[in-house]
Amino acid sequence: MDLSLFLQYGSVVLILVVLEGLLSADNALVLAVMAKSLPKEQQKKALNIGLAFAFAFRIGAIFIISFLFNVWQVQAAGAAYLIFLAIKHFIKNDHKEKKVKEKSFKGVVTQIAFADIAFAIDSILAAVALVIALPATSFGHIGGIDTAQFIVIVLGALAGLIIIRFASALFIRLLTDRPSLESAAMLIVGWVGVKLAVHTLAHDAVHLIPHSFVEGPIWNSIFWVVMISLAVGGWFYSGSKQKETPFHNETTANITKKEKHSI
Repeated sequence: MDLSLFLQYGSVVLILVVLEGLLSADNALVLAVMAKSLPKEQQKKALNIGLAFAFAFRIGAIFIISFLFNVWQVQAAGAAYLIFLAIKHFIKNDHKEKKVKEKSFKGVVTQIAFADIAFAIDSILAAVALVIALPATSFGHIGGIDTAQFIVIVLGALAGLIIIRFASALFIRLLTDRPSLESAAMLIVGWVGVKLAVHTLAHDAVHLIPHSFVEGPIWNSIFWVVMISLAVGGWFYSGSKQKETPFHNETTANITKKEKHSI
């Protein structure tokens, strides 16, 4: 591989890493919300196993890329599931006596793997669209794709999962430190579900929304403005709640002491 070809491939790898980083923020938050329902010692393990399954899917998907172009049902199911999770959270919060049930480890791992598979389809198609335009090499073919192009796609998929893994761990810590953030996080989960639904409606097999709208600046601006607004609003709301809690606890303690003295 000569220098110019190497630079072309290297630049696409960098673009894919940046692209995966941008696409991974909302994905990571969704996975963090799922993993947080487990005991602390199982959270990292669940993320690792779930993402390992998802990575295997991403690699396998490269071999059936032509089939993936026609699969919109996975995204539709993912959209419905994320919206269901958000609605379920707020319906549960309406009950004063809410019983917190510890979810099974296998169940959460399955959720994480399924969610990432739903997210993965768009990123795989975007990666293939970028890479397929690269010049062919003399290294042969894997799965009908030039070997060098295949390696670039794998590197992009791996970079995306590494970013998601560490970002998810960060989000879990945030949700643990600021429990009030969970409601904002669930709103974001629902909003990500809406994003998947919009992409499903723009699929060639459905075509209820023009594909140019989904890829255009208007929808992307709307998505990120709402996403950032929910995140910032949730952060300030949780911060104010945390500030109120010590005061509330101190006041309650003082009242209790006074009552004891009076008795």
